[in-house]
Amino acid sequence: MARKPSVESFTGPVRRLVVGLILVFCVISVLVWRIDNPRMERLRAAITDRVLPPMALVMKPVNALAVLVADFQSYARLYEQNQELRRELQQMRAWREAALQLDQENARLLELNNVRIDPALTWITGVVMADSGSPFRQSVLLNVGARDGIRDGWAAVDGLGLVGRIAGVGSRTARVMLLTDTSSRIAVTISPSGQKAILTGDNSFYPLLDFIDNPDAVRPGDQVMTSGDGDLFPPDILVGTVALGTDQRLRLRLVADYQRLEFLRVLRSGESERIDDPGGLLVPPGGVAPPDDEPEAGLRDSGLPSPPARPVAPDAEAADG
Repeated sequence: MARKPSVESFTGPVRRLVVGLILVFCVISVLVWRIDNPRMERLRAAITDRVLPPMALVMKPVNALAVLVADFQSYARLYEQNQELRRELQQMRAWREAALQLDQENARLLELNNVRIDPALTWITGVVMADSGSPFRQSVLLNVGARDGIRDGWAAVDGLGLVGRIAGVGSRTARVMLLTDTSSRIAVTISPSGQKAILTGDNSFYPLLDFIDNPDAVRPGDQVMTSGDGDLFPPDILVGTVALGTDQRLRLRLVADYQRLEFLRVLRSGESERIDDPGGLLVPPGGVAPPDDEPEAGLRDSGLPSPPARPVAPDAEAADG
């Protein structure tokens, strides 16, 4: 039984024939295009004139498709660049916030450097970590303590003026009692009148000025500075200006910015006098003065002449006899 011819038996010779024709056409085209002859040149010009106009029409959709693909690729690149710019913008915003914080900290430090302090004084700068958070106690915590040489009673200032004093020292932290605390009492001097006063905290931003020698000599706007009395604070540290309260009492408008306490400078003061024997404030070291019935003993000790003896009355002599 004869077999039927398969499809491959026909496609094989046809494929080979087509490939051969294409190769022959390519070789002829190369030869025709490369021959340097006037007739061949005219033939090439005629072929070009016949082929190019129809090819231009055929290539329009292809060119449009190529432009569309190029635009899509450009859009994809723009989208990637936009996403990259968005990420960089977020990073720049984070850096901007960090730069603003550093700028504020730099401003606080510059304020600390500009504050006028006695050149003989030295200081330690600390960072405010937290406040007391109590309506009955006005204080803040610093990140410096006994290991840094901090002692009780030392003054603390910001870049503008006095803030308070050290009232509690730990190994690594210290508590600063603010001037507004009800337990705060400091001696101040009011300029230009030179009046002495006691600045008393009352848990408000305008502490009281008490015990003024002559209140009539004080005017609102007068400058108030530490007096240095009692060797508690160094003298001539700016505290604030005088203001008249709504209760018609003299108060102090503090120059320190209590709303933005970030850095405080603790001033090293000299060793304050310690009272180990409170009874010595009542009894002098030389002892008690002699009683009134023995004035001669006191005069004898002082080196002054004794007064003449008083004469005895006759009635007293008769009574003795």
